[in-house]
Amino acid sequence: MEALLGTSIGVFIGVTVFLSGFAAFMTGQALAATWRPVWQLWLYVVLLGLADRFLTWALYQGDMLSPTGYVIDTVVLLAIALSAFYMTRARQMAVQYPWLYERSGPFTWREREHRGDD
Repeated sequence: MEALLGTSIGVFIGVTVFLSGFAAFMTGQALAATWRPVWQLWLYVVLLGLADRFLTWALYQGDMLSPTGYVIDTVVLLAIALSAFYMTRARQMAVQYPWLYERSGPFTWREREHRGDD
């Protein structure tokens, strides 16, 4: 597993999941809060994945040029960022347009059913 990640499991959890994961979560929230499109999130996460690999290398002597490590790190960060983006967007839609939308789950919203007496 260490060869696949380019570092130890502990470093992966500490740096990628907690440290860079927090940055990914905040990035997803910020993009949703400013009404940016979701495709911009992908660009930021690719760069965040590079920063994560650098921190792994600089702090814990991990393999900076591990392609599988970069892909795994970036996919984990993308999942965290997308979760934050859609949680924030669902909340935004329900709070900002309560007459049109209601939350249907933690990541989704739906149109409100209108009664016939409108």
